[in-house]
Amino acid sequence: MSRHRTHRTVVTAAVAALALAACTPGSGGGGEDAPTTAGGETGGEVSTDISELGDVTLVVWDQEVRGGQNEQMEQLNAAFMERYPNVTIERNTMSNDDLTTTLRLALTGDDAPDVTQVNNSRSQMGQYVAAGQLRNLDDYAEAYGWTDRFSDSVLQNTRYSEDGVIFGEGSIWALPQVGEVVGVYYSKSKLAELGLEVPQTWAELGEQLATISEAGQTPLLLGNLDQWPAGHVFGPVQGAHVDPEEIRALGFGNEGASWETDENRAAAEELAAWVEAGYFNDGFNGADYDAVWQSFTEGEGVYLMAGSWLGPDIEAAMGEDAGFFAPPPTEAGGPKVTTGGTGIPFAITASSEVPDVGAAYIDFITSEEAMAVLAETGNMPVVETAEHMPDGGLQADIYAAYAEVTEEGALVPYLDWATPTMGDTLGQSLQSFLGGQLDVDGLLAALEADYSEFVASTQ
Repeated sequence: MSRHRTHRTVVTAAVAALALAACTPGSGGGGEDAPTTAGGETGGEVSTDISELGDVTLVVWDQEVRGGQNEQMEQLNAAFMERYPNVTIERNTMSNDDLTTTLRLALTGDDAPDVTQVNNSRSQMGQYVAAGQLRNLDDYAEAYGWTDRFSDSVLQNTRYSEDGVIFGEGSIWALPQVGEVVGVYYSKSKLAELGLEVPQTWAELGEQLATISEAGQTPLLLGNLDQWPAGHVFGPVQGAHVDPEEIRALGFGNEGASWETDENRAAAEELAAWVEAGYFNDGFNGADYDAVWQSFTEGEGVYLMAGSWLGPDIEAAMGEDAGFFAPPPTEAGGPKVTTGGTGIPFAITASSEVPDVGAAYIDFITSEEAMAVLAETGNMPVVETAEHMPDGGLQADIYAAYAEVTEEGALVPYLDWATPTMGDTLGQSLQSFLGGQLDVDGLLAALEADYSEFVASTQ
């Protein structure tokens, strides 16, 4: 049987199973003991049985526009409406940039959706929570058993205090579908030609970069024209030098940490040494991100540090030759630390008049059965990841890396989440640092200024 036909058969079965599993109100975890009185105010009673609410239109905004992303949404939406014939989903899908702009305007007016994907950074979710524009989901989390189904390492990415000041702790404001991990892509045949194997320690990785360079090849590829990609190289380097709890405080923008430490200095110095040794491709600071990773699939370079979201495209181009591993630990067999988190999660707006329907929808598209649909459409489930691991290929490597980091290591937040302005500060500072316009002291001072000024403003 062809791969395409196998994919379609399994997905159809998964959708059917999902619809059947949802036949019991609160099947996501709330069960018969869940509150059943219709409500919607934060902290009040909620209903997990939406079949008795009459005809309802649920307006959903998302940015799942790529092939497999769009496919899973279409299938899950159809299954939800089949389960609840009284609900019509009005889906509006757009690019991430368009969603960011449109949502910010809509939340201040009368045209906000009921359910929407919201970037969990301070510049978006944090500000919306502080402005009272999103609904606190703690009561639904209790009713549906979300804290049992989702690990703390996942839920921390959607937790904020009620005033939006503390990130990573507090109430739940959204739920994600997919997981993300930053790691290292490589060509299996190219590594074999060089007489190398997947490094087992961080020091071994560094030794390999030197070996590859001496062999006349480019050890690392990077396209940093848009500035943000360098953060996905610095993140794993930082993870090899800095305690994960320190990185979490810095990444979440919470008090009690500092950029100007010996450990962060060591990370910056190592990255600077890589640049000085010529380990990156020529002109990387002005190179286009997409063009560079595509050149990797065509045989350029040996290693590419990037996120799991490139997996389907890289596998389509390279087939079984593509491999992926989580950044190796400082000691063989030790815990692995890297940047990552979740895909953009789904939230309920404070203005929604049908929050019970919105919560049922979010529960449905993040259920265990939905995870099977996600996996079969080329997306990595944020929970039940190991259970849906492919039999082989690049995606199996990515699933394994995500499981290793989330279950046995530390998945630390994207550093640009820290403050409303850290995305620009981090991107511009790293680009200048890699280009030689900033030294280590200048880089750390710029990041510390943004972080410490924000933390002081929240006190």
